[in-house]
Amino acid sequence: MTVEYDEKGKFYTDIVKKLPVSVVVQTTTHLVRGLLHVREGERLKNELERTETFLAITDASLYGADDKILFTVPFIAIQRSQIIWIMPVNSKDDNQKDLSE
Repeated sequence: MTVEYDEKGKFYTDIVKKLPVSVVVQTTTHLVRGLLHVREGERLKNELERTETFLAITDASLYGADDKILFTVPFIAIQRSQIIWIMPVNSKDDNQKDLSE
């Protein structure tokens, strides 16, 4: 980890703090439920507007057309061009923040 200081004493690091948000993602072929990690102080929409080709989802479950879980994985990268829609899901876990506002 690198730490840099400016002339006023403010420090900068390579670490970007993110908060997990429960989401449902509809792709062209599957429904995905999992956690999307959003930068602290930003909205879910801000994360979707980034230019990276893939969107990272953790603790993901992929569902088939029959609404049954095909498999569960700790991490999946979804190509943004394959996303039809995405929505946050209210979670009862206090560690997760609702960023749907």
